[in-house]
Amino acid sequence: MKLRNLVLSVSIACAGVSAALVAPSAMAQAKEQFFPSLVYRTGAYAPNGVPFANGYADYLKLTNARGGINGVQVSFEECETGYATDRGVECYERLKGKNGGATVFQPLSTGITFALTEKAPVDKIPLITAGYGRSESADGGVFKWNFPIAGTYWVAADVLIQHIAKKEGGVDKLKGKKIALVYHDSPFGKEPIPLLQERAAMHGFQLSLLPVTHPGVEQKATWLQIRRDRPDYVINWGWGVMNSTLLKEAQATGYPREKIYGVWWAGAEPDVKDVGMGAKGYNAITMQHGTEKGAAISKEILAKLHDKNQGTGPRDEVGEVLYMRGLISAMFAVEGVRQAQEKYGKGKVMTGEQARWGYENLNLTQAKLDALGFKGVMRPISTSCQDHMGAAWARIHTWNGSQWEFSSDWYQGDEQIIKPMVKAAADKYAAEKKLTRRAPSDCQS
Repeated sequence: MKLRNLVLSVSIACAGVSAALVAPSAMAQAKEQFFPSLVYRTGAYAPNGVPFANGYADYLKLTNARGGINGVQVSFEECETGYATDRGVECYERLKGKNGGATVFQPLSTGITFALTEKAPVDKIPLITAGYGRSESADGGVFKWNFPIAGTYWVAADVLIQHIAKKEGGVDKLKGKKIALVYHDSPFGKEPIPLLQERAAMHGFQLSLLPVTHPGVEQKATWLQIRRDRPDYVINWGWGVMNSTLLKEAQATGYPREKIYGVWWAGAEPDVKDVGMGAKGYNAITMQHGTEKGAAISKEILAKLHDKNQGTGPRDEVGEVLYMRGLISAMFAVEGVRQAQEKYGKGKVMTGEQARWGYENLNLTQAKLDALGFKGVMRPISTSCQDHMGAAWARIHTWNGSQWEFSSDWYQGDEQIIKPMVKAAADKYAAEKKLTRRAPSDCQS
């Protein structure tokens, strides 16, 4: 299938009362900040990819409606990847030099992230991988151009084990327990394994690894094994149709849904709606936010975009989990540019290299987040030269049969476990690629 580009650049008058799509020729001449958008609106993962893409687009439109980034309007163009790594790389190559040059890429795929990690330093274009990608890329001393802002898969896996331990009455109660990881057999699905193996060695629980082949619709053998082994808990590291299939198989097998915990890409409305009450009790970690229909940012988007027929997707989707994930990812992209302007000049278009400095010096205080409409949705995020993640907070939410509800307090990834693992993996990567750690002087550039 040919790649499909959707040009969705939006230019909004200073009064902020109207919006119009801008043709590519006009975009090239305008003073705009260009954000390429890798999406998958088609294929097996489209039900999950579409709401993310819609949230991402709507936040960029809203940025223009708010007056741009200190007056600089933004433009964006979508390129369809179908969640395929080769197509993602092709989209990257196609868009990286357009409209004055790409500001940042968000691959929305761990496989594509792996492929672009070596390209980004050459092209001097940062990668934001909020809640996915390489867990060791939180180490900015080695991964200068990668930004897994707000969380990595090692954080997610660590918090899930913390939560299970709390349910059991303490980490000492994990000894002898059986935990099964049912995972998408891809770079994405394999990411949590080192952290879970580390925790298993520490606490004495038995970890079983059960891979599921893409796209995840065939899980009969997996659930036969679960029925035979009777694990105390199942961790679902799924994406797309794999998640609803897993819940249907659990229901058919009679495995308690309240004993299943999903990664934050397995805890959204598309994962459970088709299962309905059959998924009741199913849990998933959240990347800080959950369903946020009542948040100020959701209300503002409805008022400024959807009420004027300028929204990207269905009105009812605004505030749902994956819509919010896309929206927040776009907010990171925009706020990094705003931060870069503090150093390189307010009201100026930032290059990818300048934007990289902004992502490395991101300081989203609670006051800033509240002002942007994220009060009650997110906690502060602060990145640095060494820390390209900036926060390690998460919560658990549970499907009650008709909607998601938070079912835990805040957890924070255990840095005593995660940091040594990140450094060791980053050092290994550096040795393999013959890279040297950044000098302190490089942290100022």
